[in-house]
Amino acid sequence: MSKTGLTVKALMEALDGAVHGLVAAPRGLGTLVRTAVVAQEEGPLPTAALVVIPSGGAALAAWAERQGASAVAATGTDADGLRGLGLPVLSVDPSLGPEEFAALARAVLETDRTESRHGDLFSLAQTVATLTGGIVSIEDAAGQVLAYSASGEGADELRRQTILGRGCPESFLAHMREWGVNERIWAGEVVEVAERPDLGAARRLVVGIRAGERALGTIWVQVGDHPLAPTSVQVLHGAARLASVHVMRANSGARSTGRDTEELSVGLLTGAFDTEALARHLGADPSTPVAVIALALRGPESDPPWRLDHAAEIASVYAAAYRKDALVIPACGLLYVLLPAATGRPPAAWAGELVQVLRDNLGTPVQAAVAGTAPRMRAVPSLKKVASRTLDVVADRPGQHVTSFEEVRSSVVLRDLFDTLADMPQLRDDRLDALDGEQRRSLSAYLDAFGDVTAAARHLHVHPNTLRHRVRRICSLTGLDLDDAEQRLLAAITLRV
Repeated sequence: MSKTGLTVKALMEALDGAVHGLVAAPRGLGTLVRTAVVAQEEGPLPTAALVVIPSGGAALAAWAERQGASAVAATGTDADGLRGLGLPVLSVDPSLGPEEFAALARAVLETDRTESRHGDLFSLAQTVATLTGGIVSIEDAAGQVLAYSASGEGADELRRQTILGRGCPESFLAHMREWGVNERIWAGEVVEVAERPDLGAARRLVVGIRAGERALGTIWVQVGDHPLAPTSVQVLHGAARLASVHVMRANSGARSTGRDTEELSVGLLTGAFDTEALARHLGADPSTPVAVIALALRGPESDPPWRLDHAAEIASVYAAAYRKDALVIPACGLLYVLLPAATGRPPAAWAGELVQVLRDNLGTPVQAAVAGTAPRMRAVPSLKKVASRTLDVVADRPGQHVTSFEEVRSSVVLRDLFDTLADMPQLRDDRLDALDGEQRRSLSAYLDAFGDVTAAARHLHVHPNTLRHRVRRICSLTGLDLDDAEQRLLAAITLRV
């Protein structure tokens, strides 16, 4: 069990979908939790415990408070009825039984993680569940459970036995050996395991987690009440590649965290450090050409930070399925994806698929920009800037889901030019300062239409004669000669700066 524990707040965040909300927190969420138990009035309560209250157990909740519990958890109306406690009260996913939720909380506490959830095995399991529509568990090579998603509806008896026993029952392991499932898993297949009602097992998909020829574990997706997503096999291939990194790190006792990796990865984008050394450290070949893609979530300005973390997790699974050495890097409110030596589908086609997946699962608009391909890692920082500028250009075009730099090259270059000129006021036609807003819009439309009064007037929703009068008035006020090509160019630039 965790020696230090997690605060109630950190535990709630790690449990993610298993906790549906917070009913009460009269003294805040900073209390430490070291273990989780199901309430029963027998014996002393462990120190710093989260106590799970069975249905109708209001008296047990009061007992837990007297025993010094750190927090309590219950489902639905039972949780609402505990508002008067002097403890934090968590509302639990009603599909989880008390023992199952307590086991899940203990498993999270045993990971002893206080860093970012990005990359964590529990988070990965929940992401795979989201993308496949199934019920997920991650096991080590000995069949012991490492992490799993919230059960949701349709969890079978095998699932319950595996989680509560922290390992797969021997009867099912024997079934796998009999049908040669293990050999196919370690050959790199995503294997479909048929339903076995006699073993309490619904249909499943399973993929092996490997490091070279070394078997590290498995990822299981149980089919619940709904069919699995068509891309489930692709998702499992990507998830297995990501899981191998985390399992090896845990097995080695390394203290490097997902946050450490994110910070190092940002160095590839900024160019502030030795790019090639960083690439090698992160498992990428610095001499390999790499496609650079940026993604923006176009939600409200108050969009919660966890949404970008969730998007990074989804993108990581899909990127790992596309290329095992792909990198997904959150930076400056965007996601950057580096796809080394892209082959098969063009990066733009892959980006379009990812954008749709993100939009479907996050419920928010998403746009992608394909900056191009850097000949080697050291050229990534310059393309990073291109990608972010491309997203700036299409921000007001929500229907444009994927854009390449080549499609908007002129707009990007002009924006860079105008940004430079904005800091150099002497490089503009200050005669235009005498114009009001309506006159500036009219002159801009006239210049953009190359002097076509009819087209410009249609754009402004005015009569052509009205626009002709305005243009004459503008020339009179400023002394502008619109027959002079250089004056027209300078005026067009000045109006845009």
